[in-house]
Amino acid sequence: MTTLRTVAVVDYGMGNLRSVSQAVQHVAKGSGFDVIVTSRAEDVMRAERIVLPGQGAIADCMHELAASGLKDAVLHAAAHKPLFGVCVGMQMLLSHSEEGCPGDGGAGTAGLGLIPGEVIKFQLAGQHQPDGSWFKVPQMGWNQVFQNTANGNALHPIWAGVPEGSYFYFVHSFYARPSDARHTAAEADYGGRFAAAIARDNIFATQFHPEKSADQGLALYRNFLHWKP
Repeated sequence: MTTLRTVAVVDYGMGNLRSVSQAVQHVAKGSGFDVIVTSRAEDVMRAERIVLPGQGAIADCMHELAASGLKDAVLHAAAHKPLFGVCVGMQMLLSHSEEGCPGDGGAGTAGLGLIPGEVIKFQLAGQHQPDGSWFKVPQMGWNQVFQNTANGNALHPIWAGVPEGSYFYFVHSFYARPSDARHTAAEADYGGRFAAAIARDNIFATQFHPEKSADQGLALYRNFLHWKP
């Protein structure tokens, strides 16, 4: 009997679990991987690969990750196995976010510190897009993503087969600014260039939602299953 390898989608109460898990399950058919959605730390520890989704406010996400008992398991996974962060799940990987809770005095929120850098808010009030319309925050909709090969970067393996300038679906008011430009794996433009994807060693993460980005998004999840960092 063949034992399937496991991909764990981390359920700490704050992710877009249904859409993410269905997308990963779709690309995993026939691949030898079993995709599970789990709130159990032991499942995360045993899994070969981890997907960390997230949506909403980062302060809530960080609180729920710790309260669920899954934070240590995610940190362990991030040090030892391939991990894919999605949306706020990407922002949580950085050191700190400007986004905090009401009454925190502007202290913001500490992240997991796996990739040095900050998460900052779009400051686009009063600015026009090329078509003359006002920029809106949050950015909500499709935007082009440019795979980053600047700053000495090689093309990241998870971009394999995805055309340069492909469109992906975004919903966000804050964006990542890694301290080291080499950790920016792709950029998009919304009132200026920003990190649409970040990567370091066995970690890859996107600000956009691959599960809402049609075939190109599915290609990223498929590449993640076969990635050997």
